[in-house]
Amino acid sequence: MARFVPGTRALRTLEAAARHLNFTRAADELGLTPAAVSHQIKEFEDQLGVALFTRTSRMVRLTDAGAVLFEASGDAIDLLNRAVARAQKLARGQSLLKVTVDAHFASKWLMRRVDAFRALKPDVELRFDISFDLRDFDVDDIDVGIRFGQGKYAGLASHRLFDNVIIPVCSPVLLRNGPPLKEPRDLFNHQLVHIEWSRQGVTWPNWRMWMAAAGIEDFDDTRTVVFGTSSDAIQAAIDGSVVALADFAMVAHDLSEGRLVQPLELGVRMAPEFAYHLVYPQSSAGDARIIAFRDWFLDEASKTRG
Repeated sequence: MARFVPGTRALRTLEAAARHLNFTRAADELGLTPAAVSHQIKEFEDQLGVALFTRTSRMVRLTDAGAVLFEASGDAIDLLNRAVARAQKLARGQSLLKVTVDAHFASKWLMRRVDAFRALKPDVELRFDISFDLRDFDVDDIDVGIRFGQGKYAGLASHRLFDNVIIPVCSPVLLRNGPPLKEPRDLFNHQLVHIEWSRQGVTWPNWRMWMAAAGIEDFDDTRTVVFGTSSDAIQAAIDGSVVALADFAMVAHDLSEGRLVQPLELGVRMAPEFAYHLVYPQSSAGDARIIAFRDWFLDEASKTRG
């Protein structure tokens, strides 16, 4: 006689409820009501003839049987997700290449160059996943990614793109009409903006660090403005009211087209262990679409370095 095997909906409900040990939090995660989660768990238990949770007025606990199924449910969901990703890649054929990239890199660097790739490889259709979330190549329907980090990712081929050199930028209007900007101390008369970012003990260069590199030790950074994203800081500079610290690679196009200028030559390098990388599964290294995109991409990155 065939045994009852729960569907993915029941497995996801069990996994969330067991992980949280709280039906309300599981319901919030799943987009259900607590009553619906409780009903699904009860239905699951009735079908199996096994109690999965013990419930009191104060807490929910897994039974021994529930712990066994909780572990198996996570494995089953992961296996199904990986199978779905492989099936999606097979179903969409060999012409489509899906690239995941964050919104800042996409808008300030990649999208300005995409037409050149399409002209070079008209048989490859590019589709973009614009997200700051870190995608999993085994689970998500993705072929290639752009990641900022140390470039050491298990199972992935990784190609360093360019160093991050942080420079001051402002609009040409501010440079013409605002207070003089001929030496670092002239920046004291301007509104200065930057972002805050740190990871594994490494901090993205800010104005205090830039001033220190310029030999200025009495800089008061309490008047600087911190933006949530580099895109916002750069846009504020383009709008003409501030001087921003920005990654040269991300503003190179704006500099070349005159939307921004670099009033002072000094740049501060990001810690060398962090950079943008082009990544893809090592198992896909022979894919002709990825090879074409990689070679074109690295060539464009070399131009940015130049």
